[in-house]
Amino acid sequence: MAFERKLRLIDGGSAAPAAIDAGDEAVTVRVAFASADRKHVDQHFGAAQGFVIYRIGAARYDLEEAAQFGRLDMDGNEDKLAAKIAALTDCVAVYCQAVGASAIGQLKTHGIQPIKVPPDTLISGLLRDLQQELRDGPSAWLARAIERRSPRADRFDAMEAEGWSE
Repeated sequence: MAFERKLRLIDGGSAAPAAIDAGDEAVTVRVAFASADRKHVDQHFGAAQGFVIYRIGAARYDLEEAAQFGRLDMDGNEDKLAAKIAALTDCVAVYCQAVGASAIGQLKTHGIQPIKVPPDTLISGLLRDLQQELRDGPSAWLARAIERRSPRADRFDAMEAEGWSE
């Protein structure tokens, strides 16, 4: 299954919005929401007609992409998952109304946390909650996701920076 439409927003000629400060280090995450109206989480992951993807930091969030898919039945078409997971490149999570066991396994393999929310949950509220979590200190799953996505200095480089004395 291929995309029907995909919109990527570009800010000032760069593909990523300005870094958002969280202490001395800029921390942002990409999060997707299964949504047909781009305002509510109103879709099952496997049958999602579209995703909206935001980059979220402690101080602000920006819409980066909107992907729209053709309509498919939820059962009997496993091929639909590959295109949907590919649309979530670099996302740490996807919020949806429901998600099947096969999709959960595939999402986790790609480092994407599926999160189920009640029907018609407002995306704006989830964005504010994630911002607050980044300010206060991320939950266990979000902290692991940030660590996986952050480049870490080699431990020997860190030891060298500390200095060596005999």
